[in-house]
Parts: sequence; structure tokens; C-alpha cells
Amino acid sequence: MSSATSGTPLYRRSRIRHAVAAALAAAAVLITTACSGTAGQTKDGTTAFQLTDKTPDATGDVDSFTWSIFAEPASIDYAHSFDYPPNQILANVCESLLRWNPDLTTSPNLASSYTNPNPTTWVYQIRPGVRFHDGTTLTADDVVASLRRNLAPETASVWAYPFRNVKSVDRTGPLEVTVTLTQPDSTFNKYLAASPGTVESAATLAKSGQDYGNPQTGVNCTGPFSFDSWTSGQSLTLKRFDDYWNPALKAKSGQVKFVFLADATTRVNAFQSGEVDGGWMVPPNAYAQLRDTQAGTLYFGRNTTVADEVVSNLKGPLGDARVRRALLMAVDREGILKAGAGGVGEVAHSLVTDNLWKDAPDETRDAILKDLPKHPYDPAKAKALAAEAGVNGQKIVIAISPLDSQTTIITQAVSQAATAIGLKPQIESLSAEKYTTLFTDPAAREGIDLFLTFWYTSITDPLDMYGSLQTGAFSNYGGWSDPAFDAAVDKAIGAYDPVEHTAANAEAHRIATRELPWLPLYTQPVSVFLGKRITGVQPSIAYLYYPWAAEIGAKG
Repeated sequence: MSSATSGTPLYRRSRIRHAVAAALAAAAVLITTACSGTAGQTKDGTTAFQLTDKTPDATGDVDSFTWSIFAEPASIDYAHSFDYPPNQILANVCESLLRWNPDLTTSPNLASSYTNPNPTTWVYQIRPGVRFHDGTTLTADDVVASLRRNLAPETASVWAYPFRNVKSVDRTGPLEVTVTLTQPDSTFNKYLAASPGTVESAATLAKSGQDYGNPQTGVNCTGPFSFDSWTSGQSLTLKRFDDYWNPALKAKSGQVKFVFLADATTRVNAFQSGEVDGGWMVPPNAYAQLRDTQAGTLYFGRNTTVADEVVSNLKGPLGDARVRRALLMAVDREGILKAGAGGVGEVAHSLVTDNLWKDAPDETRDAILKDLPKHPYDPAKAKALAAEAGVNGQKIVIAISPLDSQTTIITQAVSQAATAIGLKPQIESLSAEKYTTLFTDPAAREGIDLFLTFWYTSITDPLDMYGSLQTGAFSNYGGWSDPAFDAAVDKAIGAYDPVEHTAANAEAHRIATRELPWLPLYTQPVSVFLGKRITGVQPSIAYLYYPWAAEIGAKG
């Protein structure tokens, strides 16, 4: 399912995070000014970062702005867009039935309302009067054609997983679509706020065929911007769609030009010079520099990403959960944060971020977060636990594609921890292309014990992570299997009641945190830089699906 973009390794299952730093020296903890939110704290109480819910409102429109992006998309076909470059563009051009908001809530969008009359039926009322960029009107037939693409084997959609329980997608009225499931699935409707719920013109899909989403054909959707042009190797331009249906998100800029800047230093220099007006995923080694610049402002926002070491070989010494626990306890995760992430982030105690429990009942949320096995940094205890499990000089192989110092620092720290508990680590450096195949080809993982991923979710539900670790799941790269975990995930998927859903999710959460099929390292906030002439964006991981560029306008 995973693919490389412009020769860079992708560090996630199929929307794998590209590690963005160019060269990191050990960094001091940063203090970053922001508008609102909560501050992360280091052990000595120093503020490391602060989350911003919303940057200052725009005071007016701008003719255009230029945005940096670290790689050129391979395609902007929504069925093949599962990574940062294509999704941050498509979020402004194509829309889904529902909308994932920057505060991680979900609301109606192209579907003005929906009902769930029984556990296996979802009925969507399609918003009337919405126009595609070619001027044609949205109908139920367009929704049916768009959703069915994810079911068609010939499409090879990277979003097939959310549709695994879909039996049929049917037009049941001029502006009504009914989805019938084979079994209850509490996540299906949530996924329709992300790319799985994207709606494209049925006529455009039929006309474009295999060329849909490429530089020549582009796309024809309903968002606040329309596709304008794509110069391969250089840039992609969007223009404001004046007939956009939602006045609250009408674009404040006449044009957005995305420029492809693969080199991190080049991107930072472009921020400083004003050559580009902004960009997501700021290189961590530039945080201090961009905090103090007169060229603009650095912001941090909500994220659902966890940096993990994937345990990809359970036949070796890491097959024993005690060894996995010992290794995690021997990793200096605070040190990694300071040296590899500019001091901006928090040590991760599980495979999902705390904000994914946003929809859990208030009375249980705190208990869920507290009732977890902890693996604090304790090299002496870790070594003793490893010895108890029979560790005595066994070799493990840690894969890396060292495109930047952040990934190198992480890998070296994990290697040092392995040595500290009595293992003999070997770091194997892979090319970008070979590293990417670790996420797609089991044969490529032969002989590899650990590899790094930056894993984010596309819905506000831990199941987006834990469903990937069920027995036999494509993204269960180590082949880990735990019957109790599988049962808990199945129960959570089938439970629509918030209390039952949360309880089952919490059980899966406890098992995964205890057994550690992957080793959680740290979380980082979303980063975004805005030049001095623009403002209005809401910093959040939702930028991958929410029309963030529409809110950017002139800074007063």
C-alpha cells in the first residue's frame, strides 16, 4: 500500500511521515510564543512549546500566497492519496461527506445530515445546490460513484480498509445515499470525514479513467479552491472557486501556489527571504531560528502522531515481551526529544495520543489515561529484566534510511539502549526506496528487527491505530497476535454505544501498552510557519483533510 514520493522514504504505513529535519545538532529546549492552548513542560518546568488553536483572523483577502511542500505528489487522486504532500493539497480542492475539524471533532459537510437506523445501515442526505468546479451540480450518483471506487479492486484504493465491512453503496433518492454494512462498524462513518468520504464528479471519473488526478487532468471537486495547473518537478497551483457553496469557508486568497522544496535548508531559507509565505512540517533544527525571525511566526498545533519503533521480527529476542519492555525502558526518550526534536514534544506512553479519547465519556477518560502500564527510563532495571528473559548478546538489526539527523538520533539512541540491556545491535542503512518497501513487502522485512515510523490517525478514535495491529492486518508488520487484543478491537468496532465502545477500546489500549508490539517513543505537535503577510490558519493535523488554505488571508 505504501509508495515513495520523489525518492524520499515514507515512514508510515501508506501515509507515512517524511522525516523533515535536514541536520540536527543537540538542541536546547525552546520557548515558542503562541496565541492560546496548553504548554508542554520539561522536567525542570521550562515551557517547551505551546499549542495554538487559531492564528489571528485575516483582516482581508490576498491575491495569492506561496506554500512550501517537501515533496511532489505522485498523484492527487483521492483513492491514492495517503501521505502529507497530496493530502494537504486535496484538502482544499476536494470535499468529503463529513468534515474533520481542527479541534478533532466531526461535523456535516457535503452530507447535510445522516442517520443510522440500524447497526448496519447509514443513510446520508446530500446537500442541495452544491456545484463542482466545472459548474455541474452534485447529485447522489456522484457520491455513489466516488465511494464505490474504494471498493473496486481495479482502483487499488489505499483507503480500502475503512470499506472492509461495506456491502453496498446505493442511491436511494435524488439526494440520498444509503451504505449497507456486512456487520456493525463504529469507525465507518468517522472515516467519511477524511479522504474515504471524498466526492468527485461521476462524469469526471468516467472521462478521466486511469489518468484521473495526474498533472494533465487534475481533479474536479467541490472545494473552496479548484485545480489550476501542475508543472512537474516545480509547483502546483490552485485558484479560488467563486461558486463555492459554504460562505464560512470561502477562500480569502485568489490563488495558492505549492512549490516542491525537498531540501529542508532550502525551505527554511525560503521562509526567511519571503520567497514562500508558509509551510507545514517545519524542520525541528530551525525552530529557534524561525521563532526569532522578523519574516513571520512559527506555530504549533494539535497532532495525533506518535514516533514508534516497529518490532518487525517476533522470532528473535524481541519476540519476548519482557525484552521489548526492557528495550523501551533503556531508551532515553527525553534525550531524543531534546536532541532530535528541538525539545518540542512529549514522551509517548502509548501508541496513541491522549486527544484520541476526546469522544470518551468524561467520567472514564482520566481513568483510561492513568490506568496504563508505565515504562519509565531505568537502564538498570531494564538490564535486569532483559537478563531475566535470557538476553545474552543476541544480535538485532535496526533499519534506517538516514535522510536527516532526527531519524539518525533516534536510531542511535535505540541502538545504545539495545547494547545497554545486553543485545548486539546492528544498524542497517537502506536506500529510500528499500526503506519504503518495509511497509509493503514482508520479504523486505526479513532479517530486520526494528524500523522507525511516524504514525498518525485520520479519525479521532484509537481504533485507527489498534485496528492495524489485529492478527493478519496488513499493517501488523511483525505479525503480532494476541487473542484478547483482537477480541477487544472487534468489540470496539461493533459497539456504537459510547460507554461500550470506550471500554473495549480501553482494553485494547491496555494490552497493546503492556505487550508493546511497537515501541512508542514520543509525540510532536504539528508545526506551521506563516510569513508576515498572511494569517488565519488553524494549526492541526486536520490540515490533511480540512480546507485550511481557505482561511488564510491578509495580516493586518
